[in-house]
Amino acid sequence: MTSDINDLKDWRFDIDFEALAWAIFDREGESANTLGRRATEELAAIVAHVEEKARSGDVRGLIFMSAKQSSFISGADIREFDEFASEADVASAIEQVTALFDQIEGLEIPVVAAIHGFCLGGGLELAMACSYRIADREDGTRIGLPEVKLGIFPGLNGTVRSIRLAGPVNAMQTMLTGRMLRPAAAKSMGFVDQLVNSHLNLRWAARKAVLQKRKSKGASIVRRTMRSSAARKYLAKQMRAKTREKVREDHYPAPFALIDLFEKFGGHEKRMKVAETRAFAPLMVSDTARNLRRVFRLSELMKDQAPKDTFKARRAHVIGAGTMGADIAAWCVVSGLEVSLQDLSEEALDEAKARAKKLFKRRLRKPQAVDAAMARLILDPQGEHVARADVVIEAIVERLDAKQGLFKGLEPRLKPGAILASNTSSLPIEDIAKPLDDPGRLIGLHFFNPVPQLPLVEVVKSPESRDEEVAKGCAFVTAISKFPLVTKSTPGFLVNRVLAPYMHSAMARYEAGDERDRIDQAARKFGMPMGPLELADQVGLDVCMHVAEILGLENGGDSSKVARMVADGKLGKKSGEGFYTWEDGKPQNDDAEFDESELAKLGEELVAPLIDECEKCLAEHVVESSDLVDAGVIFGTGFAPFRGGPLHYRASARAGAGGTQRAA
Repeated sequence: MTSDINDLKDWRFDIDFEALAWAIFDREGESANTLGRRATEELAAIVAHVEEKARSGDVRGLIFMSAKQSSFISGADIREFDEFASEADVASAIEQVTALFDQIEGLEIPVVAAIHGFCLGGGLELAMACSYRIADREDGTRIGLPEVKLGIFPGLNGTVRSIRLAGPVNAMQTMLTGRMLRPAAAKSMGFVDQLVNSHLNLRWAARKAVLQKRKSKGASIVRRTMRSSAARKYLAKQMRAKTREKVREDHYPAPFALIDLFEKFGGHEKRMKVAETRAFAPLMVSDTARNLRRVFRLSELMKDQAPKDTFKARRAHVIGAGTMGADIAAWCVVSGLEVSLQDLSEEALDEAKARAKKLFKRRLRKPQAVDAAMARLILDPQGEHVARADVVIEAIVERLDAKQGLFKGLEPRLKPGAILASNTSSLPIEDIAKPLDDPGRLIGLHFFNPVPQLPLVEVVKSPESRDEEVAKGCAFVTAISKFPLVTKSTPGFLVNRVLAPYMHSAMARYEAGDERDRIDQAARKFGMPMGPLELADQVGLDVCMHVAEILGLENGGDSSKVARMVADGKLGKKSGEGFYTWEDGKPQNDDAEFDESELAKLGEELVAPLIDECEKCLAEHVVESSDLVDAGVIFGTGFAPFRGGPLHYRASARAGAGGTQRAA
């Protein structure tokens, strides 16, 4: 199907008085631009028309821009990916788009991409086919090739063009990590040729670039030398080693396939283009890619729980400067809020401030941004700033009487409409709210440790919590770049409830004499980010016993190995010893080796109690749907994303689905 240049739905096109052609991407009915089938067909019509006009001298340059506020092009339309039934279908569709991008690259006139907002995946691949790229320096502009997070790698000849522009090291690091680059970093690497201060400057800068016939210089000679056969072999070896430290090849084949592609063909562009499609097609139709696309859709589902433009928090007040409270406060500051942190201990406040500064340096980097963040973090021992806060979060000791007393005193001091929340991990919200004059105002906002790394926040709704307060809680969570999961107020909520039997079962195996390393290796073989015994050490063995007691799990009594460890002060990571000895924040392993098939079988047995509990949570409506159970467990526990979620995994296995569902 070909599109009519005079009847475009997703693009606006015109040729101005200077003979400059402007192609403005504004996908109909969408808040962000993605390259779907219709948008690509219309792009092909635009390019064919420009090519004809360029030959006659009626067009002297082509400029791509976006009419969207937040995106140049966010990538391909993931919703269309599942339509591909076979590798041949993928290859056929890919070849049409790569031919179009080659046509853009081959135009004899200057072609400029003027970038504002997200320029990712296929969007960057289109921009790299242009002869020159300009981006603004605005904070919302990000540039990258994140396909590896979807179980694939750039498939529109992005591997070839990124290496040409940025050199092998920069290009491969960007593709292997899927990292989104700030504009300055993208320019220093070679993905962007020019920066302007604002999106308001883009149109003028693009016009000037065309009139001056600017063209990207590409990677430097030094960077290009890294494409030699010997250099590629050396780099590939290093890349594989670093990638294996993060993921297993049998779980996530895409980064390893990308490294193979680079090692074999990275010195020859034409051969690499052909080989790219050949390697890309099987990845696209693999179970891993299908499941990772499912995870992406689940993340969008969670974001959709937050109402749009109804509640905006500018100030937060956090009570409790322990590890959780300090990290919640610091993360809110990183997200742009002004935060007051309350604790009676000046020592705890000082430690929280020092801890926050480390996070600011890691996340914000620029000294002026760090200084601004430090200015937004207010140490408030007496809680004088409570009345100014839009969100008040309690993160004190897990004692019902302490929390009830605190909230009773807070209630009359709150500003109208402010969120009132507890970070409790185990206590029923309705019990905490009993002394309040308005118990319907209280909700749970349960963050997970470490706060900067784990993306989930459980928004806990008691039988009395008002829907409007829950909605505001979801809006706040989304605003600080976390995923909200609305859960019923029940012991353990969702995540801790499903983790407890998983960890408890592993501890029972350990009590019965199974080896620590065998248990944890089996869990990692299945795809968990760490083994259940290492996780128990991370959480704290005393905390694990407390949670098991709340959930009514048999803990083996005072004579159990775990009870004796706790009695001896061996609490895990925080004490330096538990199941593991911890040095510099890392567990010391014995490097024992076990039979792979036995590990695979044991891994499935280990996660079975977790999945059983997920089914119970669904039956009891702890969350609203099986999709939300899967989303909560993936983003709250790290449950093997390439398996698509615990309930999806079990349903697929029962249905006799292919490879990845059945094999570990």
